[in-house]
Amino acid sequence: MSGEASKAISTEVLWGGHRSPFSISYGKMMMWFFLVSDALTFTGLLSAYGFARHALGPGLEWPIGEEVFRSFPGLSGSYPLMYVALMTFILIISSVTMVLAVEAGHRMDKKGVVKWLFLTIVGGLFFLGSQAFEWSHFIHGSHARVTLADGQIAYLVENPHHGEAIDPNTFAMTMGHPLNGEVVKGPEAYKLYQSAISVVSGANMTENEYGPTQYANFFFFITGFHGFHVTTGVILNIVVLSQAMRGVFHRRGHYERVEKAGLYWHFVDLVWVFVFTFFYLI
Repeated sequence: MSGEASKAISTEVLWGGHRSPFSISYGKMMMWFFLVSDALTFTGLLSAYGFARHALGPGLEWPIGEEVFRSFPGLSGSYPLMYVALMTFILIISSVTMVLAVEAGHRMDKKGVVKWLFLTIVGGLFFLGSQAFEWSHFIHGSHARVTLADGQIAYLVENPHHGEAIDPNTFAMTMGHPLNGEVVKGPEAYKLYQSAISVVSGANMTENEYGPTQYANFFFFITGFHGFHVTTGVILNIVVLSQAMRGVFHRRGHYERVEKAGLYWHFVDLVWVFVFTFFYLI
């Protein structure tokens, strides 16, 4: 009986693969599938970060973002999270320019697509350059962590570059906390420094001055993984921009590829909001 009923349905009503039942192209559907799977990857990484942070034993303290990232290119002094906020703002603005590029494509406005895609690429390149600066600052370090002979932790007030001589008369350390600990100066501080058990300057995959080793490991991996996505997005946008400038999409009669590139770019921006919140704000 059910077989007879199915035969009664017109083949024009049934989906035979020629048109998606969701009124979406194959390419856009596959992009959505990719983005969902990629979102699950970032979810796993950030969940692992949160677990590692809250699984610390007694006496261990997770670094605070505003105490680690305080530098601004070309300026001396302390600017907690100011540069990170700037690069985040530029990345969000690049999402706005991408929206305008997609909207121009819907209107078949070739010049508008080229203009807004170009600005999106500029925003992405600025973000990548800023991330390189943050990595350099993180690797170089702000205050070397000194483990004294009695087990106390101290930090250098000024972290000298490798190879620079230290003047015992102006040498200074802060005890317990790099920003608001008790300051010890002069030959007394230098004597404590000379008898130190270890001195850790900057960060790498095995040790870092900021705190637990896992902090640097997660920072390098998660921000690096996101940076790889931004790099991929910039390359994709450059390719799409080149095609738009050559009139490829105009001859096709649609700018769907711009829209697919936009989906990826918005995803990259959204993921950074979570990475920024986890690493810098919480």
